[in-house]
Amino acid sequence: MHIAWLGKKTPFCGNVTYSREVTNALMELGHRVSFLHFVQEEEILPPRADLGEVTLPCLYKSQAYTIPSLRARKVLVDSLRELKPDLVHASLTLSPLDFALPEICEELRLPLVATFHPAFDRRRRNFAANTQYLMYQWYTSTLANYDRVIIFSQLQKELLIRLGVPGRRIAVIPNGVDTARYCPGYSRIKDELRAGRLFVYMGRLTVEKNVEQLLKAWKQAGMHALGARLAIIGDGPQRANLQGFYGTEEGVRWLGYLASEQRRIEILQGADVFVLPSLVEGLSLSLLEAMACGTACLATDVGADGEVLAGGAGLLVNPLRVRSELRTLLPMLGEQPEFTALLGQKARARVIERYTLSSNIWALENLYAEVLERTPARLLKN
Repeated sequence: MHIAWLGKKTPFCGNVTYSREVTNALMELGHRVSFLHFVQEEEILPPRADLGEVTLPCLYKSQAYTIPSLRARKVLVDSLRELKPDLVHASLTLSPLDFALPEICEELRLPLVATFHPAFDRRRRNFAANTQYLMYQWYTSTLANYDRVIIFSQLQKELLIRLGVPGRRIAVIPNGVDTARYCPGYSRIKDELRAGRLFVYMGRLTVEKNVEQLLKAWKQAGMHALGARLAIIGDGPQRANLQGFYGTEEGVRWLGYLASEQRRIEILQGADVFVLPSLVEGLSLSLLEAMACGTACLATDVGADGEVLAGGAGLLVNPLRVRSELRTLLPMLGEQPEFTALLGQKARARVIERYTLSSNIWALENLYAEVLERTPARLLKN
């Protein structure tokens, strides 16, 4: 099967990881993948479909959204005509081009699948959640025109159906992790950081990730005095400000963005607790990666993360009381190694049961086959 994959390669975010992991797995199974991704105008290269990669011009791109240039649509259409794929899969980049894709693929008579990533909190308990809800409303009518829309949880499906997306268009295929790569193992990271107990946050440093409340709770709980260290992995607009207030004297280690996957795995393998204090989430790949490494996990009950950790696979925090609840939970986890070890075992078991990359790809292949099987009838109607 030949898949034209439209997604992101930079800057680093969950969309980038998702696209990389899924397309690599599809190619390992013998599928042909042509990767179409956005590049700043000044870095654009001539389209080379024969190389399996096409660059689309954009004016701006960030971890959150992309603004394509005026000629991006023409480059996309011309590339798809040349590639002649069996199917187009768009890992939606929150750009105006997302809204044009159904029309483009209808014109080219290509089946169109999307993965819809935006974070959410179905209870809309804060400003970030309400903002994301508006994003869902904005996309509803367009998503109804895709042949299939992949989302990560039943909660997300229920939200989209309430907003008017037909249930038959929606497929729940959770994120998946390669549990052979992400697994428990030996690590020297605690020695490097001089940590008696090691807590880790891995993700963007933005308002909706709520890292400031984690740092305040960490300081108020006196975790540094207990010999614990908090490693912050990632970058974003809040880093400079937060790093100025929370440093080594509080036991916080700012490791920045780590390009090396093996280094990230090594840190997760050596960590005692992974903390995710987000105000909104989709289904966090970082959370699943930590769980697969056998790390005890503590996260807010937003997006699909509550579904992932339910039933004892981790601890859940109310997003309205992050600081107060973390102030209680952090010292307890710091002083209970047997308990965190048990949580880590349950976390890995949950990933193996429900969130492996192999099961994700198997479900995706079945979805492609179903969409392609229905395509001739759809084209005859046109």
